Amino acid sequence: MATGSGIRKKLETEYLAQSLQGHIQYYATSYSRSPDHEGRAAIRYDGNEIIKGCYWNNWMKADLFPGDEKYKKRMEVENAHMDDTALRLSVFGQRCFYNAFAEFDDQDIEMSLNSANLIVRIFAVLDRRVGKRRLTLMKKTIQEKSDTFQEFFAIRAKAEELL
Repeated sequence: MATGSGIRKKLETEYLAQSLQGHIQYYATSYSRSPDHEGRAAIRYDGNEIIKGCYWNNWMKADLFPGDEKYKKRMEVENAHMDDTALRLSVFGQRCFYNAFAEFDDQDIEMSLNSANLIVRIFAVLDRRVGKRRLTLMKKTIQEKSDTFQEFFAIRAKAEELL
C-alpha cells in the first residue's frame, strides 16, 4: 500500500477536479510511537477540516487496544461500515482512509459513486472524472444522500458553478 503522502499526492493531483485544486487537502498519517502505528485522517476544504478521525480520540475511550480481539472485531466493523454517523462522530482513523483509497483506486468511478463506504463516495464526487452533466443529474437525488455526502457535493457543485 502507498504511504499517506503518496495517497495524498495521488488524490490531489491525479484525481481531484481542477476546480477544487488548491482548495481540498487530504491528510492521513500514522504515529510511529503509537501501538500498531495508529493515527488520524482528515479532508480539509480551504483549511477547515470537514471530516476528521483519530483512533486515539475515540477507541481509547472505549478501552479498545490494538492487538486485542475486541479491537480487531471493531476495526472490521469500522472498515466495512463507514457511514455518515461514523464520519460525524470522527470514529475512524487513517486505516479507514487508506482502505477507502485502495477501494477507490482499484475500481471505476461509477462503482466508487455507489460504494457502501462513504469515504469512497466522497473521493468520487470530488474526482475529475465526474463532470458537470453527472453532477447535474446527481442534484436531482442529492436529498436522499447522507448529510456529509451532501456537504461534499455542495462543495463540488459550487466549485463548478452549479449552485
